[in-house]
Parts: sequence; C-alpha cells; structure tokens
Amino acid sequence: MKKRGMKKYFLKRGKENGNKNHCTRCGGCCGGGIYFLGLIGSAVYFIQQANGFWEGVLGLLKALVWPAFLVYKLFGM
Repeated sequence: MKKRGMKKYFLKRGKENGNKNHCTRCGGCCGGGIYFLGLIGSAVYFIQQANGFWEGVLGLLKALVWPAFLVYKLFGM
C-alpha cells in the first residue's frame, strides 16, 4: 500500500468506527499523554529524593522506566 492509500484507509476506518479524532493506528492517542504525565511526575519524585547530581541523573533514568518498576512490584505481590 502506498502512503496515500494507507492514510485514506485509516481515515476511512476512523469514520466507520465513529472515531472523531481519526486515530485508529495507535489504538488511542491519549496513552502517550498519560505516559508523558507519568514521566514528568516520576522525574520530579526521583529528583526530589536525590542527594547529589549523579543521583539526580539516575533519577531521570529511573523516570524513563517507571512502568517497569510498577509491573515488577505488582508481580511481586
């Protein structure tokens, strides 16, 4: 399928499903926004817990993978 053909296909599918945003490719666009808000919140939390510069950098890295920590703790219960 060419790019234009794919675009028409997805827009057509969005109209058929009653989706006004026409975003059927990703299954819902708000998931990225929710992840971004979680990323910001976890970055603030981890940086507040840091005592030094390198712990703050480690906090930023932890903020990128916070869902993995969450799932690990949930499976550990």
